[in-house]
Amino acid sequence: MNPKLIIRFAVVAEQPSARDEERLVGSSDENSIAGIKRYTGFVRGKDLYPLFDHLTLEANPRAAKVGSITDAIIESLEKTPELFPFKSKGILIGTSQYEALQRSRFELVFSDPATEGVLDGGHNMLAIGVFMLSYIAEKEADRVLLWEDMKKLWEEKRQDLESVRERFDFLVPVELLVPSDADDIQSVQDFEMSVLEICAARNNNAQLTQETKSNKLGFYDEIRQRLEPQIAKRVEWKSNEWESNEDRPIKVRDLLALAWIPLNLANESGILPFEISVTPQNIYRNKGECSKQFDRLMENPGVSTRSEGYLYELTNKTVESCFDVLADLPKLYDKIYRDFPDAYNSNNFRFGASSIVKIYDPVRRQQAKDKTDYVAIQPKTHFTGVAVNYKYPDGLIMPLVYGLKGLLKVDGEKVVWAADPYKFLDAYLKDIAGAYRLVLDMARFDPQKLAKNQASHEFAVNEFSKFLTLHQAKAGSFSLE
Repeated sequence: MNPKLIIRFAVVAEQPSARDEERLVGSSDENSIAGIKRYTGFVRGKDLYPLFDHLTLEANPRAAKVGSITDAIIESLEKTPELFPFKSKGILIGTSQYEALQRSRFELVFSDPATEGVLDGGHNMLAIGVFMLSYIAEKEADRVLLWEDMKKLWEEKRQDLESVRERFDFLVPVELLVPSDADDIQSVQDFEMSVLEICAARNNNAQLTQETKSNKLGFYDEIRQRLEPQIAKRVEWKSNEWESNEDRPIKVRDLLALAWIPLNLANESGILPFEISVTPQNIYRNKGECSKQFDRLMENPGVSTRSEGYLYELTNKTVESCFDVLADLPKLYDKIYRDFPDAYNSNNFRFGASSIVKIYDPVRRQQAKDKTDYVAIQPKTHFTGVAVNYKYPDGLIMPLVYGLKGLLKVDGEKVVWAADPYKFLDAYLKDIAGAYRLVLDMARFDPQKLAKNQASHEFAVNEFSKFLTLHQAKAGSFSLE
């Protein structure tokens, strides 16, 4: 059932009113500006209970988390509640279904929580919720870190909260955005198309990231669906979504950078609807550029179409196939990181001889006089969190990760694996590591020089392609299909 609630304003004004509209656009028949009407005013804290009861912050591009911002809000509520409505920008709510009732009340229906609800002011909502909860569960409220924590505690203590409701008489600025005519389909569609731009603009001062906006547009939906659940749940799809005391999250731009491995091949093969690519070294050194190019790709009408409101739906088979390949790349990235040191050492080289490489070996570390060559805590791979025995900068193996492009082929309008990449690495990474020593030596094990040099990436692609061709030519005793 769609969330439905009634919110009561202490003071409210309609903008634009029919009289305002007549002055602004010269016609009293149109009761809107850009198909949008807004109600602005103040809502008492006690009358915000319905919002806390029924809404999530899914529509807000940034996830709310406890920090200096919420601390300042709570301090203001505690010390100067009478000034709070003038110190805070308040809460922005948007919905396409509403009804203005008597006594400054509004019935709101949120049919799509992903696009309707609290569009801005998530930190205000979180801080106010924690402030209210502290009256009946102070210790538990102090442990709240994220909106989800507060929401869970709110539901647990809902009955107790009713007993202190009348204490919260402070005013909160609230702005309600609605279609100019909720009964007119075109007006509602115009409103829905405008919500994201308004939401993004309101969040600019809070350093809303490009990836957060793209997530709201639906650009990442197809990637998220293809990833293994344990990887997808660690991706920070929007800002502040990750709890600070957990393992380091996966930045979504790390995935977008890897996506250009198959996308570059698709571009070179002329099967994308327009020419677009990134340089191999930008997958490491300029992930922001990879993200921007990804947005350009997804916005192209030959790749995606708008399905509902502002949401984009992927329609291009080539890009879909590239995302199928991308689903494997995080695991392959980690496999190369984990297996490369042993593959390198198998050629009678010593990977740990470089000062940039640290080894996890508790026994040897305890015995060693100089412990700088060792790490005390066992490192883990970036995407899958697999424990490894070597810690070193990812730049050392980035060309090898890009080298996986040499295992891809074009099949009609799709990019697919020419061989099982996991079996290939098991069979040939040792040989490739032996050849790759030349690149490492030339760069003097400098990860920046390696990862930012296009030639090292092209060398790796050629090596992968060469060993794939050799295997196919000799019809090996096992299949890489």
